[in-house]
Amino acid sequence: MSDSTQIIGNEGESRASTHLISLGFKIRERNWRYGRDEIDIIAENEDFIIFVEVKTRKSDAYGKPETFVDRKKQRFMVRAANNYITQNNIEKEARFDIVSVTLNKQDAVEHIPDAFYPLL
Repeated sequence: MSDSTQIIGNEGESRASTHLISLGFKIRERNWRYGRDEIDIIAENEDFIIFVEVKTRKSDAYGKPETFVDRKKQRFMVRAANNYITQNNIEKEARFDIVSVTLNKQDAVEHIPDAFYPLL
């Protein structure tokens, strides 16, 4: 990953974290890894443990950022989430959200709760 890509990603994750906190979520982890799988943000509220994929783009010229979360990425997130839940004895129901950040727009943070469901 290039330095500029990493800077853009970090900015998006910071904006996403701020947004989630404003909704009353507690941020448990950022950039949590299990092997080669990574979850950008792990948050929680009273009801759920929430695994968040953050997609950040400089513009939406090539489509909305959230459209780049493909099935493969979803499978990796689910696998990592299962390990996080097991390691931390989480009893809450899990949810998978996407936060889409477009940097060229003022306040362009879009939160998509229940963006996808684990496939059996």
